[in-house]
Amino acid sequence: METTKKLVKPYPSELRERAVRMVREHAGDHASEWAAMRSIAEKVGCTPETLRLWVRQAERDRGERAGLSSDERARLKALERENRELRQANDILRKASAYFAAAELDRRFKP
Repeated sequence: METTKKLVKPYPSELRERAVRMVREHAGDHASEWAAMRSIAEKVGCTPETLRLWVRQAERDRGERAGLSSDERARLKALERENRELRQANDILRKASAYFAAAELDRRFKP
């Protein structure tokens, strides 16, 4: 029996969206974008690197940066899961076919 793991995101999506918005709005108030991220990350309670990843993903989602958007990532993940399940089903069918073919041959040649 297969158990599924549910990914629990430690930060609510509202917090992530707000933090990304704050970086965009206050980037000009700091010496660099990284300085803004460090300052805002401290205020919202995450690491600067986590906030940087959120900002970069938001940029990909808006088409401002190359890479897969969140929707494309979710679609790719679903397709990979479906592909894995279909491969497993094909493997089971192949083994069952070989088993029954061998059983049929045994039945035919027994006196």
